[in-house]
Amino acid sequence: MSEAVHRGPTDDTQARGQPYSHDADVGEEPPIQRLPLDAWHRARGGRMVPFAGYEMPVQYEGVMAEHLWTRESAGLFDVSHMGQLVLTGEGVDTALETLLPGDITGLAPGRMRYSLLLGEGGGILDDLMVTHRVTDRFGPTSEYYVVVNGATKYDDVAYLLERLPDGVTINLQDEQALIAVQGPKAVDALSRVVPGVENLVFMTAGAFAWNGAPLWIGRSGYTGEDGFEISLPQGYAAVFADALAAEPEVKPIGLGARDSLRLEAGLPLYGHDIDEDTTLVMADLGFALAKRRREAGDFPGAARVLAEREQGPIAKRVGLLVEGRQPVREGAVVVDADESEVGRVTSGGFAPSLGQPIAMAYVPLALAAPGTAIRLVQRGKVHRATVTPMPFVPHRYVRSPGGKA
Repeated sequence: MSEAVHRGPTDDTQARGQPYSHDADVGEEPPIQRLPLDAWHRARGGRMVPFAGYEMPVQYEGVMAEHLWTRESAGLFDVSHMGQLVLTGEGVDTALETLLPGDITGLAPGRMRYSLLLGEGGGILDDLMVTHRVTDRFGPTSEYYVVVNGATKYDDVAYLLERLPDGVTINLQDEQALIAVQGPKAVDALSRVVPGVENLVFMTAGAFAWNGAPLWIGRSGYTGEDGFEISLPQGYAAVFADALAAEPEVKPIGLGARDSLRLEAGLPLYGHDIDEDTTLVMADLGFALAKRRREAGDFPGAARVLAEREQGPIAKRVGLLVEGRQPVREGAVVVDADESEVGRVTSGGFAPSLGQPIAMAYVPLALAAPGTAIRLVQRGKVHRATVTPMPFVPHRYVRSPGGKA
């Protein structure tokens, strides 16, 4: 069921679940859980592993094949472990904006925005997607649909609960599944199942229906490809996944390929490439800081973030092309000419689209320029790499109606 954190009055007919009290222990994570599509994955040969508190499919046919299929056609991903929050109440946009560096009050209905939940010191507590949507349950009402990382969702709710005003209600929609379909042919497949989605463009969303099920669909994703994320009631998840998988362009894809796809796309993974010890400047996520917010300096950790923008951070996230065929993994050390540690790899692996290893690392600003030679050490072996701009593989988002990736 959904969990609702009530700070103001709500209507029981909204099927938002039972409220828990202001002092409830919302920061405590439950034991390992199963996804709504758990049986669906197992029936299709998905190899299940623990991830973010859930058992999730790491692969079906193999990471390389699934990766390349998504780049060429369309992959179906089960991302129901993610936290789906709905924030409502008077002044909710202004209240939410106090915790993020983005322009939330200026977000038009149906528009999505990538943002960051920031701590008081400017560190990143989570990265997330915010969508402004308008409902007509009791006349036009604005609400904000926020998707947060699965491993942090309970901590995020606790953090929001402590800091948002009493008039804001936070609903953790555990009764909703979340399915992504990604790849250049995703629009062809999904538009046959749900006509009209082709009219969305990158970072827009809307309400749709399928066989009586309400769907909330956004055109976005975590692969660098064109694609969509579909929120729907859990009871419809399996039959909807069947309908998508029946399209010739679509195959189910596991966590392994999801990780290699996002790495090629230069997209950070929370808890690895970004965390409480990194800022948006260090992480090269300056686009998430809106100009208005930067000028006002009214976001958490503004003093530190603005100083780093002006003077430069002590370290910066960069992309690396690694020589040879052996990948370097998270934890590999960046060393200088004296063999002293000066940085660390946060993500690394083999890039199927490029046919070579790639990585992300934090390095001193003096080593962050593209073309800089880097030396990495892992398990006593030295690897040579070169700093390169990200993404490693160009993004193929559709930004205009009827446009091509």
